[in-house]
Amino acid sequence: MEIIEQIKQKALEEHIPIIMDDTLQEVGKILEKIKPTKILEIGTAVGYSAIRFSKYLSENGYIDTIERDEERIIEAKQNIKNLNLESKIHIFEGDAVEILPTLNDKYDVVFIDAAKGKYPIFLNEALRMLADGGIIIADNVLYKGYVMSDYNKHKQRTAVRGLREFLKNLQENENLSTEILEVGDGLAISKKKC
Repeated sequence: MEIIEQIKQKALEEHIPIIMDDTLQEVGKILEKIKPTKILEIGTAVGYSAIRFSKYLSENGYIDTIERDEERIIEAKQNIKNLNLESKIHIFEGDAVEILPTLNDKYDVVFIDAAKGKYPIFLNEALRMLADGGIIIADNVLYKGYVMSDYNKHKQRTAVRGLREFLKNLQENENLSTEILEVGDGLAISKKKC
């Protein structure tokens, strides 16, 4: 079994949330088309999605990815090293809410897949760093169907409220054209108008 499949199997066995196959397929189509030079990923987990995305980068392209969970950072670094992708994928260690304001690069793609309740904060930062014509891709935006229902249970309330606000902000932003796909757990694709 190749390394990438081993990473996927281990993550699934340990219930670490990684990008679903059908979501990966959709994102892959977008990346294939634009061949990005710079991708920002918010939420590394074990590095699975960054590793998958790296094959679509343009020749000198790279991915900056942010993760706060120390165990996952160690595992992601090892996975990236095992595939000789250290020159392509760089991990910022810490809370994205604190790290994002310190970044000033311009990214062709921003992929959001971290704390759902913080998606509105991530969006503001992503918009600040998105290159003209760039794309923001956000995973899990329908969140098990709760976002579009009248779901209001305490445990998931913050996540659901954050995602609803995030989707509202996307759709009201005149500089973006957004589509929501019902793949995986919901995928929002927003292109910045040039």
